[in-house]
Amino acid sequence: MEPAGVLFPEDTGDLKIVAKVLSEPAFRSVVIAPRGGGTGTNGQSLTSGVVVDCSRHMRRILEIDPVTRVARVEAGVVKDQLNRALRPYGLFFAPELSTSNRATIGGMISTDACGQGSCLYGKTSGHVRGLRVVLMDGSDLWSRPLDSAALAETMARDDRTGEIYRTVEQITREKAARIREIFPDLNRYMTGYDLAHVRRDNGDFDLNAILCGSEGTLAMIGEAELNLLPIPAHVALVNIRYGDFNTALEHARELTALMVASVETVDEKVLGLAKGDIVWNGIARFFPDDIQCPANGINIVELLADDEDELERHLAQVIAALDTDASHRGYTIARGHDDAEAIWAMRKRAVGLLGSVDGPVRPVAFVEDTAVPPQNLAAYIREFRALLDDAGVSYGMFGHVDAGVLHVRPALDLTRDDHMPMVRHISDAVVALTRKYGGVLWGEHGKGVRSEYVPQFFQDLYPDLQRIKQAFDPDNRLNPGKIAAPASQALLKIDEVPLRGGVDRVIGNEIRSAFDNAAYCNGNGACFDFDETSPMCPSYKATGDRRQSPKGRAMLMREWLRLLAEKGTDPRKEAAALRVGIAALPAFIRRAANTLNPANKSDFSHEVREAMDSCLACKACAGQCPVKVSVPAFRARFLELYYSRYLRPLKDPLVAAIETTLPIMMRTRPLYNLVAGTGPGRWLLRMAGLMALPLLPAMPLADQARRLGVATATRERIENLTQAERERAVVFVPDAFTASFDPDVVLAAVRIARKMGLLPFLAEPQINGKALHVHGYLERFEHAAARTARYLQSIADLEVPLVGLDPSMTLAFRSEYRSLPGAGLKSTVLLPQEWLAAQTGRLSANLPREEGASFGLLLHCTERSNIPASAGQWKRIFEGLGISLDIIDVGCCGMAGTFGHEVRNRAISKKLYGMSWSTPVSNANGNNVVMATGYSCRSQVKVIDGKSLPHPLQVIDRLIG
Repeated sequence: MEPAGVLFPEDTGDLKIVAKVLSEPAFRSVVIAPRGGGTGTNGQSLTSGVVVDCSRHMRRILEIDPVTRVARVEAGVVKDQLNRALRPYGLFFAPELSTSNRATIGGMISTDACGQGSCLYGKTSGHVRGLRVVLMDGSDLWSRPLDSAALAETMARDDRTGEIYRTVEQITREKAARIREIFPDLNRYMTGYDLAHVRRDNGDFDLNAILCGSEGTLAMIGEAELNLLPIPAHVALVNIRYGDFNTALEHARELTALMVASVETVDEKVLGLAKGDIVWNGIARFFPDDIQCPANGINIVELLADDEDELERHLAQVIAALDTDASHRGYTIARGHDDAEAIWAMRKRAVGLLGSVDGPVRPVAFVEDTAVPPQNLAAYIREFRALLDDAGVSYGMFGHVDAGVLHVRPALDLTRDDHMPMVRHISDAVVALTRKYGGVLWGEHGKGVRSEYVPQFFQDLYPDLQRIKQAFDPDNRLNPGKIAAPASQALLKIDEVPLRGGVDRVIGNEIRSAFDNAAYCNGNGACFDFDETSPMCPSYKATGDRRQSPKGRAMLMREWLRLLAEKGTDPRKEAAALRVGIAALPAFIRRAANTLNPANKSDFSHEVREAMDSCLACKACAGQCPVKVSVPAFRARFLELYYSRYLRPLKDPLVAAIETTLPIMMRTRPLYNLVAGTGPGRWLLRMAGLMALPLLPAMPLADQARRLGVATATRERIENLTQAERERAVVFVPDAFTASFDPDVVLAAVRIARKMGLLPFLAEPQINGKALHVHGYLERFEHAAARTARYLQSIADLEVPLVGLDPSMTLAFRSEYRSLPGAGLKSTVLLPQEWLAAQTGRLSANLPREEGASFGLLLHCTERSNIPASAGQWKRIFEGLGISLDIIDVGCCGMAGTFGHEVRNRAISKKLYGMSWSTPVSNANGNNVVMATGYSCRSQVKVIDGKSLPHPLQVIDRLIG
């Protein structure tokens, strides 16, 4: 659904302005939909009206009272953001959900969200003390529990608020018996217009039960008062493996009976996907694989306690029960918050991981959060699986078995005529099955476009829901079609709303697959992570603009591809035509004419390019997105086409040619340094769109290498080595930037190799081509990559290890190179830590260290997000030298290759640096050694803070004397 517009209110006052303006006669036909984190799976905030997005500006934590344990926040505050602010007080906001790093409090309230641990902590509504909401007449209301006197006073009001309270009070009083009959007695009860919980046990009347879960159909949430809980002092997880998923489900009932905090289950499909994910490296030891009998399901049992002895007593009871039970294949125990959070991170990513498959058949969220009484769950799932098996669809399952909640997403391709009807067939069947077992269709993720089933579950109480909707929103202008609608207007139906498959059908599967998962983004929003120390996504963190995120860019690409398809344009053929070879001058004239043509100002391509311009090409999305949406990959393809039509900025050819021109710059070093290091020179560079360029050192790497007697690696030279020499040989592959601007890193690698008794060589200078790829010069990149790959493979064929030095440039050999047909690089160019990790027996520290010295390492974000084993490898290498290494938790430094050297990006670059890098760098001193693996990162530090951080190879070189 394409909205008519988007509003970004800054506070509750703005929400009141929105409502008041919409009350004017000229705007009475406009409908709106409040929006939070955008993580809803059922279209709750999709609208053809105006979106009111509270997530960009309404992110203030207004008050924390640790004594009464209450926090007051605006609707756009992210759950993890709030809990980080609460941690110093030993408190937390309890409802746990997999999207906690991007879900807003307003969104959580709107869907009455919950997740793991709900049997202990309940749903969001159980922790809401008060809500400040804005009604459609422009008035605002603080909804808090009222005693009988306050209720009577409020009902006597002659305004919208009075009408609302009178309506709800009458329904809950007159229909009390029927409400008890219809609302199931579940942990995941029917939320939204929750008539069953309006009247509290103490006699208070709580309108929040109606508002929580109402999905923006009744009012706009401005602020919330939340109940807080103490953080449990001690935690342990018991991770149990099973031969099949049904056994795990059956056993979960017995585990729940042990009075544990929570029991979560994951099936074999999700477990298999998790093993290939970024988080697995940190938790693999808790899920050992039996090659003969691999686990086909796991249960994760959580125990919490404020006293360590109490935890151990409870843990002993669980272990005793497990040791006498033959249904499982073993278990492990994780103690402490760090390990527990790492395991829960895997479980949280399960929803997104289900989308990590190849091809157009992908998991679709439409029956993914059913809830039944826990005692019925195993039987219910057997029938559920049989239903899906009969339909011939694949699926993965996981869930909160202690609460009877199941997450399952059937895999469909909604561009196919035979798959589209399955949405209706499976949904109707699941609704019938869920009602058979006494459950609800919407146990966790809300109703949204699945609202057509509301009358079936609420039965003869549905007209009362309509009355409540009428009292709050007489003209049906708040998120119409969801949950309750006037008799004159229909609820949305699952197969009558516009489906994404309709867009994708226009594009076609071949074009979709050619653009690197852009069209397969499933909208899970993992890239909206608020945490500054998380690598994904730096441009979104800096701007707060969702267009400048992997999800936003993927959606823009999808629309761009659709528009091309409607015009009959195949971007693959257009790209192929570019390779034929058009003369430079005619091509330039054509691009200039297109650029100057006023008719092209409305070209949608410009909007796509603007969003792509802020991408740092750090590839954190490629490593961290559960669906592996790689923006740099499809961005390069887009830019190639875009700049075949329009003129490039002057800085593009300068940046693209940098690897080619660096040798010339080295020969004219004084001239280059005069330009890069003086005011007039820097002014000229700024005119070209570049700034903050580093200076060249006095002695080039080639001269220093000759002094050290380091030979260049040629195939002939390596072939002429004796067998013993070849076994000791190692070839370092320095990238152009490290070699030119920071050659001591290369020399440190050479010295380390010699100290270990190895025979080091330097690779011939080659063009890596990453800058070409980043800026969309794909034909030039392919030619350069092919030449470089042939050379590197000729050396690797002689069984000599190749070792790169800069993470970003080295990892290009594993991604950009291998995605090109005929590139020819089958062997892996190792990162320094991968090489050293295999050489630890040769390493030993010979020099004494100062007492109290500490060592910290800042990893390049591409390395951190795409090679998750890196941190552990560096730690083991330094441990072998007797040093405890701290991997400092930071996000992107903001430089990201050439990104931070471009004038248009410098403000974002500096902002990102200030978010997480400036503090650890400021703490670096003689006794506190802070290292950085990325050349661009070290360059950024030098530009902003004037410090020279060493590469870990330089520190190791000094340590081993």
